[in-house]
Order: sequence, then structure tokens, then C-alpha cells
Amino acid sequence: MPDLTHIDADGRARMVDVGAKDVTERRAIARATVRMSPATAAAVRDGDAPKGDVLSTARIAGVLAAKRTAELIPLCHSLPLSYVDVAAEVDVDGGRVVLTTDARTTAQTGVEMEALTAASVAALTVYDMVKGIEKGVEIAEVVLLEKSGGRSGHWRRDES
Repeated sequence: MPDLTHIDADGRARMVDVGAKDVTERRAIARATVRMSPATAAAVRDGDAPKGDVLSTARIAGVLAAKRTAELIPLCHSLPLSYVDVAAEVDVDGGRVVLTTDARTTAQTGVEMEALTAASVAALTVYDMVKGIEKGVEIAEVVLLEKSGGRSGHWRRDES
């Protein structure tokens, strides 16, 4: 098992000191999947939800969430984000909305938490926007798909 970097010698949680790390370009891509009925997915696709444009609202919420990750996750570093995007795909027949986030920075630590936070909050926003139509909507997954930069280099989820 690797050393626990967020635990000090006395077993207390701590923020990792990244001061000696190189500043590199870093990128992370994450995905959240929200499951719902095909009728609800059609309302999302068509912009017919009672609260308005679900996808635009989710995109904005995801970008804002990425920018505030360090305020939400106690041991995260504040990062100067150079780019955040939230792309949404609606599969009406499958009854799902797939939100894919892309976060980038040039910094001393990775941007995975920002991508995951953006995906999570975008998914929660979809839920909030459609709960008046359907109570049984579920956030089925939030996963890191890919990360690059830093000492550990490039990693991609094997989805075979």
C-alpha cells in the first residue's frame, strides 16, 4: 500500500506540501451519468423541463463548482484553472444524461478533483432541474476518465 500523503506522522489529516513539485500542464476528464425515464430525458433534450434549460444550467453549475473545489474539499489546493468545460449528451431511448467535464491548469498539483467536482455538481443540477417531473432520477456514476501531467504522467480508465 502506498504511503498516505494526506496523513501526518501522528495520523492527523493534513494538506500535502506541493511547493517542491514542478509546475506542469495538467488536465483531467471526468464523467457523471444521470439515469431517468425516456420521457424525462426527452424533456431535457427538448428544453421542456419546468425549471427551464437543464443542460445550460448544468454546464454553468459544473464550471462554477470546479472553480470552488478547494472550498468544498477540505485538503484540496486552490488552483488557477485555465479551462473548464462541461459537455452534455442526452440518450433519450436509454433514459440518461451523460456529463463529461474537462479541467485544465498549469500548476504544481493535479486537477482531478476539479473535474470530478464539476461532473458531480452538474449531475446534481440535472437532478434538481428534473425532480419536478420524476422523483426516481439517479446519479449512477461519477468517474475519472483520464488525467495527464505531473510526476505520475498520463492515465486513462480502461473501459473495455
